[in-house]
Amino acid sequence: MKLKNLWILAILIIPAFFTACDDSDDTEPDPDLPDSYTVTEIGSGASLNGANGLDIGPDGNLYIASVIGINITVMDKENGTISDRLGQEMQVQGPDDLVFGPDGSMYWTNIITGEVGRMTPDGTVTTQFVAPGVNPIQFNEEGRLFVALCFLGDGLYELDPNLVEPPRPIIVATEANPFPLGFLNAFDFGPDGRIYGPLYAAGLVISVDVDRTGDPASDPFADGSVQVVSGGFSIPVAAQFDPEGMLTLLDQARGEVFKIDVMTGASTLFTTLDPGLDNLAFDEDGSLYLTSAEQGWVGELLPTGALRTISPGGLIAPQGLAFLEGAGDEDKLFVADQYNIRQLNSNSGEVENSYRSLLVPGVPEVGVATLNTVGSLQADGENLISASWFAGTVQVWNPQDGVTESYDMSTAEALGAPIDALRLNGEIIVSDVGIGGVVRASDKSVILPIDNATVFAPSGLATDGETLWVADWGTGIVWQIGFDGNTPTTPTPIVQDLVFPEGLAFDNDGGLLVVETGAARLSRIDLATGEVTEIAGGLEFFGRPGVEGTPPMWGFEGVTVAPSGDIYVTGQGNSIIYRITKD
Repeated sequence: MKLKNLWILAILIIPAFFTACDDSDDTEPDPDLPDSYTVTEIGSGASLNGANGLDIGPDGNLYIASVIGINITVMDKENGTISDRLGQEMQVQGPDDLVFGPDGSMYWTNIITGEVGRMTPDGTVTTQFVAPGVNPIQFNEEGRLFVALCFLGDGLYELDPNLVEPPRPIIVATEANPFPLGFLNAFDFGPDGRIYGPLYAAGLVISVDVDRTGDPASDPFADGSVQVVSGGFSIPVAAQFDPEGMLTLLDQARGEVFKIDVMTGASTLFTTLDPGLDNLAFDEDGSLYLTSAEQGWVGELLPTGALRTISPGGLIAPQGLAFLEGAGDEDKLFVADQYNIRQLNSNSGEVENSYRSLLVPGVPEVGVATLNTVGSLQADGENLISASWFAGTVQVWNPQDGVTESYDMSTAEALGAPIDALRLNGEIIVSDVGIGGVVRASDKSVILPIDNATVFAPSGLATDGETLWVADWGTGIVWQIGFDGNTPTTPTPIVQDLVFPEGLAFDNDGGLLVVETGAARLSRIDLATGEVTEIAGGLEFFGRPGVEGTPPMWGFEGVTVAPSGDIYVTGQGNSIIYRITKD
């Protein structure tokens, strides 16, 4: 992931109740009255927007971190009932892992902002900045607190449990050695007092002496403070000791669960589950609980190797969506679901196929070449174009051939944060709030600049093949840009006063559809008159501001139109898809 400090966030206020259009009148429609539509929810959404780190609280409940959901969910470990969600009001800002301390305080890591949070049993919240990428967190038997950096940084630190004294660096990255460990992820402490944990990017399990002396920037492998315990894994993501002293390891890429004898390094495959496993926690009675980042489920792994589902998985963060042409009525609906491009049945929303992305660009994964995390989607002939500000990339992808084009949107001056992308006049055009507006992917030349006055945060894009339309999330304006050859003409605002507009698409009658996330509705713009008409209201979008230092829309609520004329809109509020049909 590539993340960047962009602005102080506005606060989204989005209604939380879904209302369907009334289709009870069977009389013929009056041609002088506006069209009416029926809204149907399709697809199956998980209760969590991806499940990451977890621990068992003093109350016996599971506490589950969700980076994408920007919250910590309190869940009954027997039946999956959710009793609370702790969010940004508690300084929970994209939590990736959590742990409870000896005094009952809960600690969590905000991976993007680089802060560690603490909530004491009386509800007092404090935070401490460590570094971007702060991720796994664990106490040892002596009550000492340790964190590592993973994905956005690399290294290991000891923290004052009161979050008062400055972090003590144990292993740090340098310009000469930016990855001294290789992304140490969720770890545990062995009986010898050493850390045992997985290296996400190296396929290894290592042990670390947390009391190493000397320069924290020196090579920890060379001085022996880091030792390789076991290897040969694909993407090992989390490890914890069971009551018998065996290290249980999760391999994210293949969904495999291993048992490792740390004395010999021998590993045994215990069971295979879904790809996308994220973290694990043992209860005092030896019960083992697991999470899935990609499917959003939470479950208990039984001694037989079977999974008892506690909270079912499903779509976790549906964002952009698009149709690709097929034979006859076999047009295929694809949706970007953060870590997967999913092909859905356009009637039921059932997932018919999933194409996994890489969680970290550049880290090899079995069976997948170069597809990064996915946000928006736009059809491009037989291909799809995906923009992902999480990865900082725009990619052209084909279901059979994989990625055919890839653009890193970073420049020497700024890190890219692409929101949407499409092809126009042979060029891929990108709305990128990181590098300054609407730009060409090939050379980053600016078509519509961000000036924080007329243009604040360009989001959704649409084109008829000649003209470009741009939704500005910040100002509520939709801009129209013509072209003289490859040279853009002066942008013209065609609509103003929309409420946080995101996805754009043309309906089959030539109207421009726009998702107004701040008003919980889908609207239609008549390009001839500029008139805006509500198509469907009460839609449940994500409804929370993004994490500080990220694009303010956080996710991306997309819209697309089927050849039949049916409209499809993503609803991240319930991780479902809306199908909207004209009555």
